[in-house]
Amino acid sequence: MERPVTVILAIETSCDETSAAVVINGQDVRANVISSQVDIHARYGGIVPEVASRQHVLQIDPVIRKALADAQVAFSDLSAIAVTVGPGLAGALLVGVNAAKGLAAATDLPLIGVNHLEAHVYSNWLEGQPPSFPFICLIASGGHTDLLLVKGHDDYQMLGRTRDDAAGEAFDKIARVLGLGYPGGPAIQRVAESATEPRPLPRAWLKGSHDFSFSGLKTAALHLAQDLGLHPPPDQSSNLSSLPRDPGSETANVAAGFQEAVIDVLVEKSLLAAKKTGAGSIALAGGVAANKPLRERLLGRSSVPVHIPAPVLCTDNAAMVAACAHFKLVQGKRPTTMAVDVSPSLSFA
Repeated sequence: MERPVTVILAIETSCDETSAAVVINGQDVRANVISSQVDIHARYGGIVPEVASRQHVLQIDPVIRKALADAQVAFSDLSAIAVTVGPGLAGALLVGVNAAKGLAAATDLPLIGVNHLEAHVYSNWLEGQPPSFPFICLIASGGHTDLLLVKGHDDYQMLGRTRDDAAGEAFDKIARVLGLGYPGGPAIQRVAESATEPRPLPRAWLKGSHDFSFSGLKTAALHLAQDLGLHPPPDQSSNLSSLPRDPGSETANVAAGFQEAVIDVLVEKSLLAAKKTGAGSIALAGGVAANKPLRERLLGRSSVPVHIPAPVLCTDNAAMVAACAHFKLVQGKRPTTMAVDVSPSLSFA
């Protein structure tokens, strides 16, 4: 029996991207509109929650309208309204949740609240063949670094998570130390390309555990930068094309050494988890999964199939929220009530 077709309008405002998407049957992306605030927050060197919330208020209506127009659907064509309810920034989440509630009430459509981290897992359903259960999923982003065994839809086992900094958070902080601006991941990747002798930096393996720790690496990179006299004034409004690319510069060598240390731990722990659990494949998700060396290293080292979404689907977007909501809907999960509130610290697995 074929799964019933769903047409879901989803909204994502957990951090600094205002996004709306229309996805059919959990995999067919008809529209995925993303309004990024990166240029606004770059001048501050990181996300300012109040600024993010105000930008969401300005962008939410035009983004939703554009998604519906791009998909060429009307509200009468929709099966449900989905929205991220957490985790994330409280003010930012409120904008999306209230918009979704209003639409659901006006159209008499089911409202489906989605966990942001669970939605990242479903980014792997939006292109090509989705992973087969069970599989390992590494969610690496600015706020989270989690290693999951995904046994089935809505069936997760948390194997490990970061004990301190998330991988993306560490990238941002070291990019600031090196004067490379924000966001840190793309900046470090770009500068590291010109390294000739990556500086060796420690790895926290936490033997016997699938957990992660990046605070020690971050501190070691900070001390190394100080010892080398790397004190460039950070230009937080820099774009990638203006970053220093001097071959063999110490900034490039430190950036490359830091990036290699993070990637080594992420890849090796993912491979070990797959081996220990007998999972048939590995999937990446989250903003850090857009890192090219990470993608290449995992593909080159894994003996099982690796699923990696396109970079635009790794960062926050509403299409993954719609995909997640689809499987909840077809499995008969009860819709979220209109009394739902945002949950900035919402747990997962």
